[in-house]
Amino acid sequence: MTGWKGTNTMPDGKPIPLSRMESGQSGRVVEIQGGHGVINRLNALGVRPGKRVTKVNSMFMRGPVTLQVGNAQIAIGYGMARRILVEPDRK
Repeated sequence: MTGWKGTNTMPDGKPIPLSRMESGQSGRVVEIQGGHGVINRLNALGVRPGKRVTKVNSMFMRGPVTLQVGNAQIAIGYGMARRILVEPDRK
C-alpha cells in the first residue's frame, strides 16, 4: 500500500480495509482475512462477504470502530476492522 494517500480507494482499484474508510462511507464487504475464529465472530455479528456496511466512526489511535450492518450498529476492534476488505461505494 505504498503511496496510498488516504483517498477512499487505492490507486489500483482494489478493496480497502474497513479501518481506512472515512466515517459515513459505505461499501460492500468483499473479503475477510483471518482464521476461522475471526470469520465466525464477524459472521455472528452479520459481517460477511457481500454484505453492505457503513463506517459510523472510529476512535483516535486505533481504538474501536463502529459500523452499521443492516439495522444494527456494532463496535469491533481496530485489528479486526483491518481484516475486513471493503469495496467502497462510488461517490
